[in-house]
Amino acid sequence: MNLFSEIGTLVTQAIAALQSEGALPEDLNLAPVTVEPPRDPAHGDMATNAAMVLAKPAGKKPRDIAEALVPHLTADPKIAEASVAGPGFINMRLADSVWQAMPRTVLSSGERFGRSGMGAGQSVNVEYVSANPTGPLHVGHTRGAVFGDALAALLDYAGYSVTREYYINDGGAQVDVLARSVYLRYLEAHGHEVEFADGTYPGDYLIEVGQALRDKVGDAYVDAGEEVWLDDVREFATDAMLNLIREDLKRLGIEMDVFYSEKSLYGTGRIEAAIEDLRDKGLIYKGVLEPPKGKTPEDWEPREQTLFKSTEYGDDVDRPIMKSDGAWTYFAPDIAYHYDKVSRGFDQLIDVFGADHGGYVKRMKAAVAALSDEKTPLDIKLTQLVKLFKNGEPFKMSKRAGTFVTMRDVIDEVGPDVTRFVMLTRKNDAPLDFDFDKVLEQSKDNPVFYVQYAHARISSVLRKADAAGIDVSDAALAEADLSGMTHPSELAVAKKLAEWPRLVEIAARGHEPHRVAFYLYELASELHALWNKGNDVPELRFLQEGDPATSQSKIALARSVAVVLASGLGILGVEPAEEMR
Repeated sequence: MNLFSEIGTLVTQAIAALQSEGALPEDLNLAPVTVEPPRDPAHGDMATNAAMVLAKPAGKKPRDIAEALVPHLTADPKIAEASVAGPGFINMRLADSVWQAMPRTVLSSGERFGRSGMGAGQSVNVEYVSANPTGPLHVGHTRGAVFGDALAALLDYAGYSVTREYYINDGGAQVDVLARSVYLRYLEAHGHEVEFADGTYPGDYLIEVGQALRDKVGDAYVDAGEEVWLDDVREFATDAMLNLIREDLKRLGIEMDVFYSEKSLYGTGRIEAAIEDLRDKGLIYKGVLEPPKGKTPEDWEPREQTLFKSTEYGDDVDRPIMKSDGAWTYFAPDIAYHYDKVSRGFDQLIDVFGADHGGYVKRMKAAVAALSDEKTPLDIKLTQLVKLFKNGEPFKMSKRAGTFVTMRDVIDEVGPDVTRFVMLTRKNDAPLDFDFDKVLEQSKDNPVFYVQYAHARISSVLRKADAAGIDVSDAALAEADLSGMTHPSELAVAKKLAEWPRLVEIAARGHEPHRVAFYLYELASELHALWNKGNDVPELRFLQEGDPATSQSKIALARSVAVVLASGLGILGVEPAEEMR
């Protein structure tokens, strides 16, 4: 149940009443009409812009429409008060009975409360992580992994059919570098002195891979030339790195539906098919690009190349897809990969990239628009950098990785739940400071603790009530009499609960899972405020000694908070805490 949608229905019914009276024309577009919280809670519980957006097409003054709507709105028992503000906004205050019914609604629906049918019948492909298979995942990958996984869960919660996908970048030169680095560790495993040249991967994580290669092939490659071992070692090393990446993702609670290999695009005709599709649309030509200003990109050449007319779809310049020597640019397999996604029939595509891929956004959107005849939208989300701190100092690099802090380092320090929640405490395109001390701090300033503490407090109340012989099953609590729930602190909790279904749809529509983390903090704050108020006002305490019926009504509100907290944490991939230690 979305209470804002319910009140929105009342507004449209009031408009229909005015239309039937002849006070408004029949053919009005009601799509722009909204019902949302007012900017200032003191003005009411909800506000509608109906009169403002209908005034021009109706040929009337906004305030005249608003004043005509008010009596129709207040005729419904849900609306305790409606008033016109400013040029024609209508502020509404709902009856206490609406808020008193909220815990019953939550408890009757259980984990279904807040789930939406908004995405029903639509399929979405969410591609995230997609790190080069050349080493363990680092902290930057961690943010993209958490964001992508939470977004996928949010869309699933909102009713979409979601495919979680990892694009394996195993077709470029970096996997050859990996193979050569593993070969050095292989020689080292045979007792040879080796030296890692610039550009190779010196991390300790390859020691075991080199030893495993020795165990598999013995000394067969020791004195052999690269032409003998490169292909085999590349495949062996890539498989080993993918196993490492899968293990890291599993530690973070992430499971992909699809691992798609870039290498599978080469020599199979898939790249050629994608380019041919664009050629048939008149979007491939041969030409010479103007030299770019500033830093020269790797795919620019001062000679004729095969180009994609990406400027026809909003890009700044046309993009090379084949070099003058006939080799594909890095963009060509990206086009082919997204051609495959489009061909699989998804209604939406979402790519989660690191901030360093900002230059890819326009060209990839242009490619997908061209390949899908502008029928399949592509949203590209960039995740900004994460700065790590410990003891007030930047966190040192990992010896195991050689050059960076790994996902495993972070999880070992604070655990997967804290890692995931903290990564979502900022919008994806805002930089994030991750302080190992602060994220474990037990205070209101630590949102992870504050939300988990709220859930643990409620669990504690349920255990005590159960021990006292009070039936705290959801079915029993849903039948409790909540008519005595009139204190502003109690109503504030119920009002925050009512926002959850709307919040889910807003977050899903905007592809913004951080909104869930923000909401959970706000809901936890209302619960803690009510708890603390009970220290001074005994009748607000959840357990009322010697009064099981009143206790049930109080606990019904608390338990409904726990239901929503658990649902929200589930979207974030975090396990709700039953107790805090």
